[in-house]
This record gives sequence, C-alpha cells and structure tokens, in this order.
Amino acid sequence: MAAVLHAHSTVRRQCSLFENDIIDAPTFGNYLHKPGRVQTGLQLSATRRHANYQSCYTSTRQSIQPVPAGPENHTTLIPSAAAAAAAAAAAPESADSLPSSAWSINDLAAMLKYKNYKQDEVYEEMATKLEKEIRMTIEDEITSNPLNFFELIDNIERLGLGYRFEKDISAALTKYVSLEGAPEYHKSLHTTALRFRLLRQHGYKVSQDVFKSFKDDNGAFLSSLLADVKGLNSLYEASFLAFEGETILDEAKSFARKGLEYVMQKTESKMLAKLISHTLQLPWYRRTLRFAARPYIDVYSKMEDANDLLLQLAKLDFNIVQSALQQDLVQVMRWWKNIGLSRKLSFSTKDSLLQCFFWTIGISFEPHLSDSRVSLTKLATFLTIIDDLYDDHGSVDELQLFTDSVRRWNVDAVNDLPDSLRLFFLALYNTVNEMAYDTLKEHGENTLPLLKKVWGDLCQALMQETRWNHEKFTPKLDDYVENGWRSSSGVVILAHAFPLRSQNITKEALDILEKDHHLLKWSSMVFRLCNDLASFTRESKSGETANSVMSYMHHNGVSEDVAREHIKNLIDEAWKKMNEARVSLEPQFSTSFTETAINLARLSHSAYGSGDDHRIPDKKAKKQIFALLMEPFPVTLS
Repeated sequence: MAAVLHAHSTVRRQCSLFENDIIDAPTFGNYLHKPGRVQTGLQLSATRRHANYQSCYTSTRQSIQPVPAGPENHTTLIPSAAAAAAAAAAAPESADSLPSSAWSINDLAAMLKYKNYKQDEVYEEMATKLEKEIRMTIEDEITSNPLNFFELIDNIERLGLGYRFEKDISAALTKYVSLEGAPEYHKSLHTTALRFRLLRQHGYKVSQDVFKSFKDDNGAFLSSLLADVKGLNSLYEASFLAFEGETILDEAKSFARKGLEYVMQKTESKMLAKLISHTLQLPWYRRTLRFAARPYIDVYSKMEDANDLLLQLAKLDFNIVQSALQQDLVQVMRWWKNIGLSRKLSFSTKDSLLQCFFWTIGISFEPHLSDSRVSLTKLATFLTIIDDLYDDHGSVDELQLFTDSVRRWNVDAVNDLPDSLRLFFLALYNTVNEMAYDTLKEHGENTLPLLKKVWGDLCQALMQETRWNHEKFTPKLDDYVENGWRSSSGVVILAHAFPLRSQNITKEALDILEKDHHLLKWSSMVFRLCNDLASFTRESKSGETANSVMSYMHHNGVSEDVAREHIKNLIDEAWKKMNEARVSLEPQFSTSFTETAINLARLSHSAYGSGDDHRIPDKKAKKQIFALLMEPFPVTLS
C-alpha cells in the first residue's frame, strides 16, 4: 500500500534494493566459500571471521602516477555506461557463494565486533594528500582544457568523491562561467551535453538553446548525429535535467533514445548492447550515488586513461565511508535491541532494520552525516512497522484508533490503543520528541509542530487508502495522487532530514515546510509513483484498489501498458519540477537539503527498479548489501 521506507517489501516481495545499481561479487563472500570449504560463515569462529575479513586488505606497494586524459573520441561510449556494463558482465549469475548467515544482523555484529578501525586514520591521511594534488588538477584544467575539466568533475562525482571536492567544484564552475569569452562547444555534441548537464546539476542556469546548433533548418536533430554514440549518450543523460516546457530537451531525449535503441539492435558487440541498455534503463542523474560508485570504481580501474591518483583516492574513500557506515550500523543495532519492539511486534524483524539502514545510505552516505543516518534509520524502522500495520496487521477500527492517537500526539492517547500498539506508539512518540529536543537545543528552533503534522498526515493518508481498499473503491487518479504523495512517507523523511542537513534553521523555513513545500511534494510524488509501478501486479491480484496504475486504467478505460506509460510521464514531470527547484534555490533551504530531497527521489528508482515489478532472487540483494557494507577495496598502505 504505502511507499514508505518499507524494508519488508524487499523480504516479502523479493524486490531488489539495487535493481538498477549492479555491484560486483563480494570477494569476502567468495573467500568463505572457496571450493572444498565446508564451513558456513556462521560456523566460522569470530576470530577466523576477523582474520578472513582483514585478509581483504593488501600491503602491496604500487607506484602511482597521474595519467592525462586522452583525446575526445566520438565513437567511444562514456565511462559511466561502460562501467555499468562491464560490472554487469563480471557479476556472477548466482549468489550462492555468499554465506547465508551474512544476512543475519547477529552475524554482521560478530564480524564488526572484531573490526580494527585504527587503519581509518592512515587511510584518511593518505586521502588528504591525494586530495591536494587533485585540487591542483581541477584548477589547472579550467582554462587549459575545458573538456578535460568537465570530464574530471564527472569522474570525481561518479566515483563517489563529490562531497570531498564540493567547494572546489563549486568555485571552479563559478570561475568557468565568469570567464569572458568562454568558448562554446557547438561542434561537439558530447562536450556540449556534458557541460550542460554538469552546470545544471550544480545549480547554474544554462539555456536549452545550446542544442539548437545540432538541429537542421526544419528544427529536427541532425541525422549525422546518429553515428556519434558517445554524443548520443551524453545528450540522453543531459535531457534528464530538463525543466517544464523545455521542448528542445524533450525532443533531444526522444531522438537520443531512438538512436541508441537502433545501435543496440544492430551492433554485434554484446558489451556495447549492455552498455546502451544500462544507459536507457536509468540515467546516471537518477541513480543512487553511493550504490553506483562501486561498480564505477571497478571498471574505472581498467580504463587506459584513468587518473591513478583519482582511482587510489576513490578506493580509500570507499573504505573510509564503509567503515563509518559499519560503526553507524552497530549503533542502530544497539538502539533496536534496547527499544525492545522486536519482542512485542511479530511483524518487526532484525532483517528489516538492516535494510532500513541500507535505505538511509542512499539518502546520506557521507561519513560526517552519521547522526543523520542513525536518526533516519530509526524513522525508517518505525515507518516499516506502520506500513505493515496498515497493510496487513490491523483492523479498520484499530487503525482508526492508531491514526487518531498519532494526530493527537498526546501521551495519554496510549490508553486508547490495543495492548499490542501501546509500546510502539510510546517508542515513536519518545523518539520523535527527542529529535525535536535535540534540534531545539542545537539550533534554538522548535521543529515539533512540523514533525507532529507530518506524522499525522501520513497516518491519515494511510487510513484513507485502507478504507479505499476495504470498500473496494477505486479513486480517480487526481484524488489518489493527492493522497498518495503524503502516504509515501517521503514528507516524514524530509521533514526530519531538514534539521539534520541544514546549518541555518529558521522559523520561516519551518513554516514553509509545514505548508507542504513543493520540494517535499515532488520528491514524495516520485517515491509514491515508482512504488505503484513496482507493486501494481501484486496489489491488483490481492484485490487492492489504491494504486495510481489502477486508478488510471479504471477511470480512463485503458490497458495496463498505457496506464504505466502515463504514470512514468508523471514521474518525469515531477523530476522536471525538482530540477527547476534546484536551480532556483530558495534562500531558506540549503543546497544539502535540496540534494537530500533529490536523493530520496533517486532512491525510489533504485529501490523499485524500472517500474515493471521485475524481481530478482533475494540472495542477490543480500550479496549487494554485503558488498557495500562489508567488502573493502584492497589498498596500498604507504
């Protein structure tokens, strides 16, 4: 029903958390299951687990020299797509090599108990040195080679290093756009599209008119561009930064897609076909950044023109971030144990906690955002339980009592609830109040009115969906969507994320958010509609009527395929509104908070796949989670 951060959907419905972000096989899991090895991960002693874990690190020394970027090649595909395709080709079909116990939080806790975090300081020292050298390269490339400059920025961000160079990239782009007589790149489709995309991603107002030079006298894109596969890729990627009403970019997307589909059908290269398929499935701008970083690192390491300094930093950073995530995971496991809900609620599981934590990585992965991850994991866990409650475990009368209690937000409301829900309500009540207290203490602003409102709105929206389903009533699409973006839980997540991701919290900003700010709405809309596309088949079979696909089919007399395309168009329109909000940033909201809202929308695509309810075996999801949390890159300690 709800598109909340419901980790149970991955267990119960076997949907992949990372259907669109392929991660290579974990060497740690493979090590535990070498041919002839009979012990499972659970049977290994904690000491041996620790020894095996540490063996993932190497002390081999390598000389590192920067490699200059090669000349532009219009027949070569962009690195991001190549990375994804190669990673897809390298990944094994089966995840049987992963120990089954790796999915258990208890087993992960045992491994993390013996993790040595002292090496993180060494990693950070090495990373700091590499950062200095790369910063100089960024500065040098601004005027000497603009194409190399933009490709360097693109690689930095695809490798997951954007947060380390955030200020440097911002300053460099500001300097670039301020240069008088800055050259235009109307002769190169790849360069023009890459420049356009990166500038818009960073909040610069760039006109779509830069693509007019690639059109003929009749206003159609030049047919000669169909031979420029690299340019078509870049054009397709850039088109996803469109605003409402930008017809040139809409035409660019259609033109580039048709061209890439034609190449994919005609090429004899399986790798090229995989590459194009990956690009068309989901552009990089809509991918969850942390989930996409690892496969890109893997393949970037095989590129002839890879910058070795950048590659080494990417591996170090991945391990540093991974270590921070592990420490956060230990913290939320301790919280979950202490709160005691798993013993009272039969439908709350430890596995859900692990997946909830994983969701938050997609929203905030940077090491310094530990408080944000821990807090959002707690919220995601509550949202998971609430979603289960409204979906499967509560009667209409019980759910109405719970809805009323949350909307009242009074501790006395616990007396009106069934015994099974009293502890849960108090846990939710105390946790949210504590978060509001922390914000008041640190920033001097009271966020509790906002938080009370969004939780009440969520439960009221879920209650409406429950009644629709109970009465077998199919609402009109507009009515469903207006209720649905609230029931998605996106607003709850972002309302709590605002004080966690903002340095300057004002009463004005809180008032704006309390009035359903458009940034909250459109991000939550993407969240809701992506979930609907993925869950429609299952929900329609079970007799549920509250789904946007069902609403459009029922009230417009169209097929499922037509309805799906309409919902996908609504998702695109919501993205266009977010793109424009990013460029027209309001002074009350920081860039980091805006990025958080965009990350939530990105997470929707990673969590719910292509929107066709494609499901993969649960073992593969386990492997992907394990690789990101437990498998470090081998690095040189010097």
